[in-house]
Amino acid sequence: MLTLISFLGGSAFRLIFGGVMDWMNKRQDHEQEMELQRLQSDLEERRHTRNLESIRLQAELKVTEVKVMGDIAEQKAAADAFVEAVKATNAKTGVRWVDAWNGIIRPAGATVSLAIWMISMLAAFVAAGLTLDAIHSALTEFDKTLISAFLGVFVGDRIHTHMNKK
Repeated sequence: MLTLISFLGGSAFRLIFGGVMDWMNKRQDHEQEMELQRLQSDLEERRHTRNLESIRLQAELKVTEVKVMGDIAEQKAAADAFVEAVKATNAKTGVRWVDAWNGIIRPAGATVSLAIWMISMLAAFVAAGLTLDAIHSALTEFDKTLISAFLGVFVGDRIHTHMNKK
């Protein structure tokens, strides 16, 4: 009887111990699988965030590219309009007295305006002292813009006329 109890106790112990160990192994496998799924989910979330950021950046770059292309087109249109305006200053109308008027009065008016402006600038330079720094500080934004316009119309017209002769 002792043998039977010993046999059943050993067998029952092994059976219970095996069941407990099997349950613990399954529980550990389940926890490990859940942790792997959490890590995979975090990894996919970060990858998705990076992809969204990349798409957003590409969209911003496209918008910037479109803006730059628009600015270029606008600047080209302004430059073309300037060239046409310069061409129009020398265009003949076909009416002799109008062409003579434009040939005499407009250049004379521009010359008188330029002379008045130059005299006022000379007076400002003398008042500021005739050093280079004083002259530079006496030039206003209007003066610099006016100088640029004169150079653009007169020098630009000569360059454009010379290029069209070739």
